Amino acid sequence: MANLSQIKREQMIAFLEKLKEHHNDDESLIAFNQIEKELTSKKYGLVWEEHEEKVDVIMETKIPVFTEVKEKEIIGDSKNDSYNFLLEGDNLHSLKLLEKTHKGRIDVIYIDPPYNTGKNDFRYDDTWIVDEDSYRHSKWLSFISKRLLCTKKLLSHKGIIFISIDDNEIGSMRLVCDDIFGENNRIATLVWKKRYQGAKEKHIVVCHEYILVYAKSIEAIPTIFVPSDEEYAKKYFKEKDEFGFYRTQPLEAGKSMDDRENLKYPITSPDGTVIHPKRQWIWSKEHVDEGIKKHIIGFKQNKNKEWSVFIKQYLHDENGEQRKTKQFSIIDGVYTQHGTKEIDNIFGDINVFKFPKPHALIKQLLQIASYIKEPVILDFFAGSGTTAQAVMELNKEDGGNRKFILCTNNESNICEEVTYQRIRTVITGKRADGSEYSSGISSNLKYYKTSFVEKDDDDLYDNLLDHVGEMIQLQYGIRVDNKKYVIIMDDDEMDAFEKEFDKYDDLKAVFINQDVLLSTSQESLLANVNTFTIPDCYFDFELREAGELW
Repeated sequence: MANLSQIKREQMIAFLEKLKEHHNDDESLIAFNQIEKELTSKKYGLVWEEHEEKVDVIMETKIPVFTEVKEKEIIGDSKNDSYNFLLEGDNLHSLKLLEKTHKGRIDVIYIDPPYNTGKNDFRYDDTWIVDEDSYRHSKWLSFISKRLLCTKKLLSHKGIIFISIDDNEIGSMRLVCDDIFGENNRIATLVWKKRYQGAKEKHIVVCHEYILVYAKSIEAIPTIFVPSDEEYAKKYFKEKDEFGFYRTQPLEAGKSMDDRENLKYPITSPDGTVIHPKRQWIWSKEHVDEGIKKHIIGFKQNKNKEWSVFIKQYLHDENGEQRKTKQFSIIDGVYTQHGTKEIDNIFGDINVFKFPKPHALIKQLLQIASYIKEPVILDFFAGSGTTAQAVMELNKEDGGNRKFILCTNNESNICEEVTYQRIRTVITGKRADGSEYSSGISSNLKYYKTSFVEKDDDDLYDNLLDHVGEMIQLQYGIRVDNKKYVIIMDDDEMDAFEKEFDKYDDLKAVFINQDVLLSTSQESLLANVNTFTIPDCYFDFELREAGELW
């Protein structure tokens, strides 16, 4: 495919040659030569050789749309109307369509993109990128930057993105993310210890990868706490009284705290001894008095019979909930081997998918984003479907209502035979061969494929409207069944709906094409019904471009 940067450069150089013909004095020629030198010199950093992909070329003449594969729908929770989605196709096409349905509405994004190792892990326009390709990094940056620009539009105000990467492109990935999301919105670079034993490295065993964490707007992100595990509890909460396990913190202030007179007061110990701070306390007298009543202030004597005062931090709160903790920048105890065992357990063959991320790792990341209630989670490098399993398992554990949208191509039938089948197995509890995997997890899924409509098609308007149903289902996370959720595209359908209205005894929402003209009686009929106008944002740009709308 075309090297766009090179084409632009050659055009500018050709223009310089024309200028030289009319300005051939020494001063002008020196300036022209300096400009040409800059144009042809090697660029580094966020300046790279921009490359064109086939997916870009396709969109010059075709409009991507989603087509539902209805036979792949999974209903694992008939009492719940909400759905998750698996989108098969090039993820750039899926992202462009998601911009129409989910702009500013995706709360959490996790991606595990190609690491560009030069060893057949990154395919660009049907060609494996190898070490010898002099444009290896430029192609990868062109590829990843287009997709990250889409994600910035998709993220909600409190949204957060996690990006797995290794040493091959960590520098480039961090720079391009700083550029797109803003360096000030970088939350952290997590280090994931992915294995616990050596490998075949010649010099140093590399046993870690990275997870870059960025916010849409860091000001909107609250203090982040994550659930503490059993090991954390045993390590830090060793003291115990009748109210449970606790850890201690001195009430005495350190030297770093500003001097405050209201924090200098006496406290009476259990035996009546008056205790004065060496400098000052960290809590006010009112706070301490309340703490004594609630049994969170403790006293201790040393061998010299001197009293000290401390704060008790109990492992569990008044509701029995275990205390949360801050996330550490190093993630340990979850390894690639765990992901491989999961694949083997589901498919009976570890070669179905190489080096899958363990779903426990993704669960940990999702818990970092637990400040968002009922988040929508996107993974557009879905691979084996680890993110889907992590979402469903976490919902089962804590009763959450997270929803996922997964995107992947179907290269080597990965979407149909791996991603989809893994989701199906987790929901139904049955493997592909019918054997028992688990008791299943209540959840629903719709399966879409990316297809295309020709821009110069004579029936462009009608062909695009044929795919509005998929867009509505995706945007609202529902199943349009023409019972609970109804789509009305023209006046005739509206008239028919009005006549049959009494039969809709469980109606939840009606979606009406903006071109439908409602009569007075129909407006009255819909007065107490959740009614949505089908937005022209789905395909208005494409229709205007084709002259179908004004």
